[in-house]
Amino acid sequence: MISEQQTAARRVIRTALPMEATAVAELHARARATYYPDGVPQDGVGWSAAWATAIRRPEGQVLCAVEDGRIVAIASFRTPKAVAADTVKLLQFHVDPEHWRRGHGSALHAACVEAWQADGRRTAQLKVHTENRPAQAFYARLGWVPDPQDPPAEGADHLALRYAVPGDPGE
Repeated sequence: MISEQQTAARRVIRTALPMEATAVAELHARARATYYPDGVPQDGVGWSAAWATAIRRPEGQVLCAVEDGRIVAIASFRTPKAVAADTVKLLQFHVDPEHWRRGHGSALHAACVEAWQADGRRTAQLKVHTENRPAQAFYARLGWVPDPQDPPAEGADHLALRYAVPGDPGE
C-alpha cells in the first residue's frame, strides 16, 4: 500500500507539450505492439507528426500521466463536428506496457472525465481494437459499455464503446 501512495505522489496528470510528440508517439507504438501478435501493421502514418498536430489542435486535448519526469500514459480526445455537441470522442488512450497495473490508466481516465464534465460533455465514445482484451476489460471496469448505436460489423477489427459522463464529479 505504501508503494502505491508513493507512486501516486510522483504522478502528475497534465496537458502534453508539442515538444513531447516524439515521446508520445513512441509510447503509442509500444502500447499498440501489445495487441498485434504479428507486429504493428505499417499504416503509413507519421505518428510523431500526427501527435504534434493532436497536441496543438485547439478543439481537442491530449493529456499525459508523467511519473518521475517520464510520460507513462496518454489520452487524446475531442468533439468532432460530425457528433453531438455534448459528446466527446476518446481517440487514443495508451499506458506504457512497462507501467501497467500501477494506476496510471485509472488516474488518466479520471482526469479525462473531469475535463469532459467541465466541458459539459454527457457521453464519451471510443473504438477499441478487438484483439486488445486488456483494454476492453479496463474500459468495462470503468463503466464503458458496447455502443448499441454502433454495433460491430462482421469481421470488424474495432468495437465501439460508450460511456455516460457523470454530471458532477461526485456523481
